[in-house]
Amino acid sequence: MAFLDNSGDIILDAVLTDTGRMRLAKGDGTFRIAKFALGDDEINYGSYNKNHPSGSAYFDLEVLQTPVLEALTNNTSTMNSKLISIPRTNLLYLPIIKISNKTGYEVNSNDGIHIVAVDEDTQNILDPCLTGILNGVTFDKGKIRVDQGLDTTEIPSSFTIDSDLWETQYIIEIDNRLGQIITEGGTSTRVSFIDDDNIASYYFSQGTDANMVKAIPAATTNPGASVIAGPRGSQLTFQIKASIELNSSTFLFTQLGSIASPLGCRSQTFYFIDTIVRITGATTGYRLDIPVRFAKLQS
Repeated sequence: MAFLDNSGDIILDAVLTDTGRMRLAKGDGTFRIAKFALGDDEINYGSYNKNHPSGSAYFDLEVLQTPVLEALTNNTSTMNSKLISIPRTNLLYLPIIKISNKTGYEVNSNDGIHIVAVDEDTQNILDPCLTGILNGVTFDKGKIRVDQGLDTTEIPSSFTIDSDLWETQYIIEIDNRLGQIITEGGTSTRVSFIDDDNIASYYFSQGTDANMVKAIPAATTNPGASVIAGPRGSQLTFQIKASIELNSSTFLFTQLGSIASPLGCRSQTFYFIDTIVRITGATTGYRLDIPVRFAKLQS
């Protein structure tokens, strides 16, 4: 990882993704660039200075001269803030994706994460005293939901969100060594792609996965159904299944995790691995990282 010299000129540094390089390496003439993404992870737009003593030509000088990271192929280390294009110029607010804390979807009140119990012994110990518990084996406890829309009180929630700001498709990324994404009822879902970092990507759409992606109930009929303050879009609900490796052994916990004692209100010792489940809206590109902790009772 390195920075590119940036004296103020626009720099475009592009690389192929792992999938793109794989297809290029085939050498069969089928390689085509069909999609691309732009990012501005390095830029702090707070550096825009409207009070620069030298005048308006210098307002954005510091922004333009910010060192730029060289392009990386590792998707877990770059492109966290993708740029999007919306042709309309009359937008005052952009939609966001926000984790729900409504009844049945609470996060752990101590550290704001979801805890996945990887076996029944862990579930039975933690369940009575902790919120935000997901049973990663039988799926009879806990689920994760995110709401999408315009989170502002300046526009009444009774208004309908514009169609081009409505997320109808979501991408969920999770470390495939630790868990899998399943439906609210515990049904397995199909992995779309697993990259060379063992990050599995799942694609869900409102049309084909109606049990996971739904329209948020209208504020006129159910005002308390969403954490979105303004016009509402869609909601995504899912559960997490713990991997067989986490359920049946402690190997990954010793390699990737740590030991906690106590965990929450319990005095027992637990193995745990902290990770991130990433949700991306396919329409707007908005990205939300959800902290998740896989926990296993130390026998």
